[in-house]
Amino acid sequence: MLDIRQIPVLNDNYVYLVRETETGSTAVVDPAVAAPVLAEADRLGWKITHILNTHHHGDHVGGNIEIQSVTGCHIVGPRADRDRIPGIQTEVGDGDVYRFGAAEAQVFDVPGHTRGHIAYWFAADDALFCGDTLFALGCGRVFEGTHPQMWHSLGKLRALPDSARVFCAHEYTQANARFALSVDSANGALKERAARIDAARAKGEPTVPSRLGEEKATNPFLRADDPDLAAALGLTGASAAEVFSEVRTRKDNF
Repeated sequence: MLDIRQIPVLNDNYVYLVRETETGSTAVVDPAVAAPVLAEADRLGWKITHILNTHHHGDHVGGNIEIQSVTGCHIVGPRADRDRIPGIQTEVGDGDVYRFGAAEAQVFDVPGHTRGHIAYWFAADDALFCGDTLFALGCGRVFEGTHPQMWHSLGKLRALPDSARVFCAHEYTQANARFALSVDSANGALKERAARIDAARAKGEPTVPSRLGEEKATNPFLRADDPDLAAALGLTGASAAEVFSEVRTRKDNF
């Protein structure tokens, strides 16, 4: 149902054009800037009808007003952060279902990186747009929330099917892999994935989207309740929240 195009912008951001093929309705997810998004939509012959924001940071909403002024599109964003989303017209939050065209997204509140962060899950297309909460082999820095809050938010996303495609907002994967190996060096699946990531980046290929099943097996931020990871960190018997906090703190200082 969804035709998804990835637009690299700025240094390492990804913006997504998401076209619902039945009606032609087209959403932009987290437009950092306007010009390349408008140019790609024009090249494809797609009319932008919606903007879906995950959180308020400028590299996710910077293109909102210009895109809206050119296209007349409708801006959707987190209810918990409505005062910081430029041009917001529809507010959504945990448990809501948002529809554009014939597409349907379940909305999750996933605070931690920011107080009002949300994610959009299009179950029919195995497509998760998670902004800066979950990255390929990483998670967002905790700016406005707490470590236990972020661990809880990640748990909501981890509960989705292994087949979910993780459309995160940054190409951080190679750096994330280097860190992951520093805390989980015995993980064979991680070692193999890191090698594939290095090969892809050497050819200039994106590493996003990833599959959630692979994240569950290799992303240390999703494995804080795994006894093997806790043992590797010298935290045998610690709570998952404590292990997550240690992993996040180490990444902040890596």
